[in-house]
Amino acid sequence: MFSYFVDKKDCSHHEIFPGVHIYTTACQQMMLSLVEMEPGAVVEQHSHPHEQMGLMLEGVADFTIGDQTRRMRAGEMWRIPGGVVHKVVAVDGAVRALDVFNPIRDDYL
Repeated sequence: MFSYFVDKKDCSHHEIFPGVHIYTTACQQMMLSLVEMEPGAVVEQHSHPHEQMGLMLEGVADFTIGDQTRRMRAGEMWRIPGGVVHKVVAVDGAVRALDVFNPIRDDYL
């Protein structure tokens, strides 16, 4: 049965890089991912064909998207077109963020 409400414990969980945990859920056309990074954890440089947008919930992280780098704090957002190389480093304690992907990433289900 499809539930309209999702608990974190019901999400798909992956450790995508050391100290970087994601909890994902999907509907028909988009995917939501809760990202939790331990202090100093790194999302290594990578790209994917999916569009990605996000919101920093807690903590501070250095984001590099394409040729731009910016220190991101709670309440700030980002957008990454498909195919653009990006990297994230948690610089001031733990980090929590939300990412939205379209289309759905089968590798995170």
